[in-house]
Amino acid sequence: MTTTTTSGDALVVPVPDDADVAVRVRGLAKSYGETRACDGVDLDVVRGEVLALLGPNGAGKTTTTEILEGYRHRDAGEVSVLGQDPSHTDPLWRSRLGIVLQTAADLGDLTVEESVKHFAGYYPRPRDVDEVIDWVGLTEKRTTRGSNLSGGQRRRLDVALGIIGRPELLFLDEPTTGFDPEARREFWGLIADLKGEGTTILLTTHYLDEAEVLADRVAVIARGRVIACDIPSRLGGRDESHATLTWKEGEEVRTEQTTEPTRVVGELAARFGGEVPGLAIHRPSLEDVYLSLIGHDNEDEDAS
Repeated sequence: MTTTTTSGDALVVPVPDDADVAVRVRGLAKSYGETRACDGVDLDVVRGEVLALLGPNGAGKTTTTEILEGYRHRDAGEVSVLGQDPSHTDPLWRSRLGIVLQTAADLGDLTVEESVKHFAGYYPRPRDVDEVIDWVGLTEKRTTRGSNLSGGQRRRLDVALGIIGRPELLFLDEPTTGFDPEARREFWGLIADLKGEGTTILLTTHYLDEAEVLADRVAVIARGRVIACDIPSRLGGRDESHATLTWKEGEEVRTEQTTEPTRVVGELAARFGGEVPGLAIHRPSLEDVYLSLIGHDNEDEDAS
């Protein structure tokens, strides 16, 4: 596997050419007037993986996913989704997708059960309705109309409608918006179950902890292009970044940055004869790396 460098220090690690991919994008471009929403997006999603797409508002995430879903036409570039160009598809191809949008259609007059049954009729091989309702935690709300659901419950219904067709490829756009912490973690378990069944998932989220827990790989998009793509622990050279060590010597707090924290801790332990007072080790979090990447990209654009 080779590594290429784009946009300053941002690293994109491509998948092997012979990988079994569900989505392959090369040079994707889309403009709205003078605004280039997609400016040469390259992206692969391997079958069976969860890929999290991160980026600030206006970065091109929504346009990219809408093109992949077949809802928007591109200006240029090559796109293959489940082996087909999404701009030339048929109902059978569309039945292989599951889509959970940020804003879903209004089904407020239908109950949870009626909504899920209605959508199940669109697919040749739907999941069991009762099973799906239970899976998303809405069993006690099955006879409740959509208009009477809370925001988090309505989001769960959106997810139920997205997975009822047993999709090969599932698009999740900010799926846990409005969830409380407990509900988010329950949803993470649902995603793990879907992945265990072999479902390929493209997830867009603003929750960095969600991306770190769920994603096999993370792609960062900014200014209409992918500027980094790797497993979360290596994104943007995170695994090779300096660790920051802090400890106390008397009343003074000492700090050292190093790429060899184990060695430094050993030296400190020898000097103190055992436990090091107030020792703490901090490595860059996914959020730290993400903010650094989009910050560098903005600086590059401002300087060009």
